[in-house]
Amino acid sequence: MAYRVTITGEAKTQLLGFAARERRIIGDGIAARLQDQPMVPSGAVKPLRPNPLAGYELRLGDLRVLYNVDEENSEVVVVALGRKVGNKLIVECEEFDGHQSDPAE
Repeated sequence: MAYRVTITGEAKTQLLGFAARERRIIGDGIAARLQDQPMVPSGAVKPLRPNPLAGYELRLGDLRVLYNVDEENSEVVVVALGRKVGNKLIVECEEFDGHQSDPAE
């Protein structure tokens, strides 16, 4: 089943903060990994600990895509884009700490 991918306005703004090459990597990664099986854990897709922002993280090198899945409507909603620097996720030049991977992994 194909999922429709929606990017929030805030995530679109964050996307503009990346270089053209990184925007292409993010777009290609979303197209390749989130349209068919966005909830299947892999080396690139990780479920997150419960938090108010996102349920999943897509890893694209040091880039991160945080998103939620609406199974009922077959929709993936991208809510934030950032960069991993060490053990920190930087979103719009600020550290974001609500993104931790599931500790059971």
